[in-house]
Amino acid sequence: LPGLHVFAITLALEVSVGKTNTVMALNNSNVLLPCVFTTCIGFQDLVFSWYFNTTELIYQGKIKSKTTEPTPIWHNPRVEFVGSTTKKDNNISIVLNGVEFSDAGKYTCHVKNPKERNAQHNATIFLTVVHKMVETDNTVTLIIVGVVGGLIGLLILFMLIKRVVLFIIKKTQDGKKECLVSSSGNDNTENGLAGSKAEQKAPPKA
Repeated sequence: LPGLHVFAITLALEVSVGKTNTVMALNNSNVLLPCVFTTCIGFQDLVFSWYFNTTELIYQGKIKSKTTEPTPIWHNPRVEFVGSTTKKDNNISIVLNGVEFSDAGKYTCHVKNPKERNAQHNATIFLTVVHKMVETDNTVTLIIVGVVGGLIGLLILFMLIKRVVLFIIKKTQDGKKECLVSSSGNDNTENGLAGSKAEQKAPPKA
């Protein structure tokens, strides 16, 4: 069963670009491309890379450990690292300066962690470049209340918020579950595979 624990650990590395994977930027402006990563067992000599349209490397950095900030290996002169990995989040975000229409496309944030047997994970963000920003009212409340009217709108809004909150809670629990598997793997060895699965669903014992 040792191989099983290694598999559980490889699931621990996760890369995220936030709630939405699309970013809109004004021509000639500077735009933030967000990215964070999480890992259950920590990292050492971790390498992260940013790619434009899958193949073009625009930034690459290395992080020795949680106590040190990333050092750049290579970067495009227009790309600036703005993250930090010694704080709570492992933030590896970048800023693209002087955005042009040709910069529109797919940006991939890729992480490789040697401490997790070279586990790799990535997340993608899409950049749209526009002539001018059009003011849009993005508050769901006003749109729903305006269309449906009064209490019904507020009721729908409440249901939407409830679904989003439940989804976030579920995502958080899923993440914790993966970490639990890798950290408490030794406790499940006596019971075999079926026991491991059953224990995973039960709340952790104090």
